[in-house]
This record gives sequence, C-alpha cells and structure tokens, in this order.
Amino acid sequence: MDELVQAIREAVEKALPELDGVLALRADHGGATPHLYKPGDDLSDIAFDPRYPMGLVLDKILAAYPDARLGVVARGCDERALIEMAKRNQVNLENIRIIGVACSREQAEECACEKPYPDNLVVGEKVEGVEDPRLKRYREMTIEERRQFWQRQFIKCFKCYGCRNICPECFCEACALEDDLWVERGVLAPPFPSFHLIRAMHMVGRCIACRQCELTCPAEIPLTVLYRLLAEDAEELFGYKAGRSVEEPPPLSLGT
Repeated sequence: MDELVQAIREAVEKALPELDGVLALRADHGGATPHLYKPGDDLSDIAFDPRYPMGLVLDKILAAYPDARLGVVARGCDERALIEMAKRNQVNLENIRIIGVACSREQAEECACEKPYPDNLVVGEKVEGVEDPRLKRYREMTIEERRQFWQRQFIKCFKCYGCRNICPECFCEACALEDDLWVERGVLAPPFPSFHLIRAMHMVGRCIACRQCELTCPAEIPLTVLYRLLAEDAEELFGYKAGRSVEEPPPLSLGT
C-alpha cells in the first residue's frame, strides 16, 4: 500500500502545475477525509483508504467554482459516477482530470466489484472483477421467497436517508422520498415497499455499483443486490451499462 500511495502522490504532483487543484484523500486522525490539494501544497499526507464518494465532493466544489480546472484521484466507481453525473449536467468532464487508481484484489472482493479499475488508469494494475455471490443465491429463490426476503430487509429501515445522501447519482432538487404523497412522514418502517422501490427505480441506468449506500446503511439492508438486479435488466433491455461511456445517452432520461 505504501508504494501505491507514493505513486498517487507522484501523479498528483505531476498534475498540479496544470490545474487549480486536485481532490484526493488526506490522512486525518487515523482515517481519511477529502481534501483539495493546491499547487505548492505538502502532499505527504495523501491517503487512499478508506473509500469515499469523491464525485459528491467534486460536485460541490464545481458548483461554487464552475470554471475551476480540477483533478480527482478516482477509483473505478468514482470514474463511473462522474460519467453518469456528466450526462445529467452535474459536472463538466472537460474541466476535470481523472487520476485513475486501480483497486487491489482484496478491495475488489470486499465490494464484489465487477470492474475495480477506471478506464483512465494512472496508478496501479488492473485486476479481474468479482461477481457478488449473493446474486446467485437470490436467483435460486422462488418468487414468494424473494418477496419474503425483501419484506424482512425493508422492515429494518428507519428512514435515515443515508442511502440517498451518500449516493453520487442522487441530485434531484425535489426528492420524491420526501413527498407525503409517496412516503408518509412519521411512519417507521416506511410503508412496504414504496420507499425503497421508488429509490430503486430512480437508480435504473444510474447505479454505478460503488456500494456506498449499502455500507452506509445502519440496518445493513443489501441494497446493492436490488440495484444490481435492476442494472442487469437495463443492460438486457436497452444494452445500457451505467458509467461505461459518456457517449451513451441514459435510456430513461429526457433532456439531459
């Protein structure tokens, strides 16, 4: 890991003279926090773990400084998130330089990541993707077993909105999950299955499999299973895979 972090530092140092700043993780009190490094800054505290949805932070910075030329140290999921955000006019990729870093085999297995590296790979070596073993077990269930499975999962939800707030692809100004017509206030768990199915449908063609929603969920609901099943449907029906290419128009979006 030390060699990987050193390579990231060197890549950031090389990119900084041509940019206004580079967004990367900075070691902080035993963990890491996003930090915008500027030309001339000390880069000795750059870190790579734990994961953080860099697209969310980059989006906020660019909203305040839309003309800034920024770099970002990005894993494969970060790159995919930025691609989908760009299609929906959330970021301008012409002003962003992706310093892509490949995840290790262990990190890929931890996330069951199908593509644990960015296309714009700068640091690290590509490793093979990993299939989520939970999908195989789910497919072996009957329809009734599947219904009971999701009832058991969703009843644990206490509507903290963590899954929505951490997602780089959730950026609607008005959220249906806060509309009393769809999700009644003061009801826990939220009425089955409206809360999670509304969000799941919004993830079709958007979910880039970063798994942040699932890692954030205090009730440990396997949200990634649901979103990946829908992603498979989107690929089968429309030939679309989220985050694959900025040239592919989203199949369920109008007026991007």
